Amino acid sequence: MSWHRGTLVGFDLETTGTDVESDRIVTAALVRLDPDGTVAEQRTWLLDPGVVIPEQASAIHGIGTDHARKHGARAASAVEEIARAIAEVLCSDVPLVVMNARYDLSLLDRECRRYGLPSVEERAGGAPSPVIDPLVIDKHVDKYRKGKRALQALCDHYGVTLDGAHDASADAVAAVRVVRRMGERHRPVATLRPDELHALQIRAAAEQSASLQAYLRRTTDPAAVVESAWPVIPRTR
Repeated sequence: MSWHRGTLVGFDLETTGTDVESDRIVTAALVRLDPDGTVAEQRTWLLDPGVVIPEQASAIHGIGTDHARKHGARAASAVEEIARAIAEVLCSDVPLVVMNARYDLSLLDRECRRYGLPSVEERAGGAPSPVIDPLVIDKHVDKYRKGKRALQALCDHYGVTLDGAHDASADAVAAVRVVRRMGERHRPVATLRPDELHALQIRAAAEQSASLQAYLRRTTDPAAVVESAWPVIPRTR
């Protein structure tokens, strides 16, 4: 049975910003979808990130500093639970679906380091795999399509309803439903085993980064550097 017809687990974070090295997790969701598309299991977390949540971030996900401080779990404890739950999924060989995995999984990795916790890689005994990233796959199978490729845009393109965008649970569910549609539409992707698809995305993500870097150097910034590692950016400090 092809991976897109089996059980999949979606993962999503909402955060204080876009820098994986310095920003913090505000909410997280891990959602298991059965082969028929129903939500079989769902875990969510609200964290007190220990820093002020910028207004720009609050405007996106709706969580302000006061709310997080009053209702959120202690960050270190929640990060431990999230990392352990992700490692358990990966060790079960169920594919983990993460929209723009390079961001979410790298930020989780840095949060583990911040609190002196074992990383997902350390818990799982190797680099996180198999991961399925709708952003990387969409750019690979439909390279020249114009327009945005954010989750809402992918939902529109693949005919998936996204209710409550930027709610971690809603985004995680939508990401899984998008990759299922991708599997239905793109047979060369659907026929790969999850480990083969994971390896394909490593290559595709690197190629996409190299293409963007070349474009930026040619048009706006001669010194532009675009990260090529996927699904986790290696630690540099």
